[in-house]
Amino acid sequence: MVRSEQEMVRELRSNLRGGEGEVEFIHLFTQEEMGSKTRLFAKIIIPPGASIGFHEHHGEEEIYFILQGSGLVNDDGREVKVGPGDAVLTGGGAGHSIANVGDGPLTMVAAVLLY
Repeated sequence: MVRSEQEMVRELRSNLRGGEGEVEFIHLFTQEEMGSKTRLFAKIIIPPGASIGFHEHHGEEEIYFILQGSGLVNDDGREVKVGPGDAVLTGGGAGHSIANVGDGPLTMVAAVLLY
């Protein structure tokens, strides 16, 4: 299956997981289309000053791969700056959040994989 960017479903979410501002999701493929234990596979764009609030992952894990921008991740209580080429893995009941601390968009690919 090939999908052009124009065909991808776009979604705006405000105050995601208690975070600040509005975050854009561009769903590359839906859970139903993938036929695997994947709940989410999307490009996420977080504008300057916006964030995804702290949340835990039980029975699943989430991967962020940073494409562009500068972020601050709360990695289960430890704050870490991230940028292009960095990856974050959270699962097994651990939690995380991510905030855009740069001047431009923070763009990443995110996947939520079910156990």
